[in-house]
Amino acid sequence: MATASFRRHRKRKLKAEINVVPYIDVMLVLLIIFMVTAPLLNVGVDVNLPQADAKKIADSKKKPVVVQVASDGSLALAYDGVDRPREVSREQMVAMVQGFVSKDPDLAVYVAGDRDVSYQTVYEILSLLQTQAKVPRAGLMGEPVQAAGKPGK
Repeated sequence: MATASFRRHRKRKLKAEINVVPYIDVMLVLLIIFMVTAPLLNVGVDVNLPQADAKKIADSKKKPVVVQVASDGSLALAYDGVDRPREVSREQMVAMVQGFVSKDPDLAVYVAGDRDVSYQTVYEILSLLQTQAKVPRAGLMGEPVQAAGKPGK
């Protein structure tokens, strides 16, 4: 009789399955972490452009290089191939713009100065672009009055 019960227990088969529940838990934790940290990765500089009733420049096929000057004087560079403006120092800005202009001499470079930044700072950036980076076409960037959405200060 004892041998019969021994055989009954011995016939159980082992399960050879992978338990994926811990992997799903880890995946969900990582998903939550990425969802929380993704909005914090914006490196761009918020610039409040001055408003004016100037005519819009004819669109060219080449995207211009835009030097953004924040209200605290920090610089960011936006160019073709980059989805967010990249923060740079003045020396880095001059070197990068000089490289772009050496590849394409007809490239337009615009300075987007925040309306709260001093005129002296914007003027220095324009001067650096023309004297050190050898930019033949440097201009100021603005925002039309009706598209601004905020009243001017």
